[in-house]
Amino acid sequence: MYRARGSRVFRGALALLLAAAGLAPALHAQVTFNGAAALSSQLVDRGQAMTPDTPILQGAASWTFPAGWSLGLSGSTRLRSPGRLLAALAQASRQWALADNWQMQANLFYYRYQGSSRSHAFDRAEAGLSWSYRDVLTLGLSAIHVIGGRHRLRGAADASLQWPLTREFSLSAGAGIAQAPIAPYDSYGYDRPGPSEYARAGGYRQRPAAEFRRYGHLGLIWSRGAWRVEAQRILADPRTRWQSDALDASPWVLTVSRSF
Repeated sequence: MYRARGSRVFRGALALLLAAAGLAPALHAQVTFNGAAALSSQLVDRGQAMTPDTPILQGAASWTFPAGWSLGLSGSTRLRSPGRLLAALAQASRQWALADNWQMQANLFYYRYQGSSRSHAFDRAEAGLSWSYRDVLTLGLSAIHVIGGRHRLRGAADASLQWPLTREFSLSAGAGIAQAPIAPYDSYGYDRPGPSEYARAGGYRQRPAAEFRRYGHLGLIWSRGAWRVEAQRILADPRTRWQSDALDASPWVLTVSRSF
């Protein structure tokens, strides 16, 4: 029953995204519309793999209002099975200029994942504040409420850097720390997951400590006009295991996108 309701939520989010995109020309006089389509080698959320190492098709749309408000929707699905939405994101934000080179932004996110109980552990509502310096350096703090979990809020802190190298190439880097949505697990008697993405027979035991997890990335970006290609080296705490069907993030994630 829970999975069926989740499927309806995902289909509704996708329908809303498509309907809003269709209304964008009529609203052009009041708001600015931006859209993007992307193909990634894997879907990774703060260092955690949310899908197997398989091509992921993503679509996003956002609307920016003159007063500094913006709204956004995005969805992800496997390229080989596009009829099933794997992840959906809704976002609302408000931006202020603090100085000539500094901006501040307040964000509200809603993440929803489809799949196993492990994926649903990352369903969350997230509120955050971020500070950006000339679109080069961004620092952020977040308060996270796990949907269906305990009422205690969890925290996260992130920093990202995008440093121009040439007209078309940039260096990207990021680092962060976040409280785990569920307690970490150690494995015993399990072999590493094979191509089916699931571990073989064995067991798991909960680890009482190491509630915080660390993650980051290093990458190179090429952009020209509406096109963008990014290769990221994913960095994450190798000791972190969430459940028996945990997936490993690929060491490299490649994303090709086009904005419109």
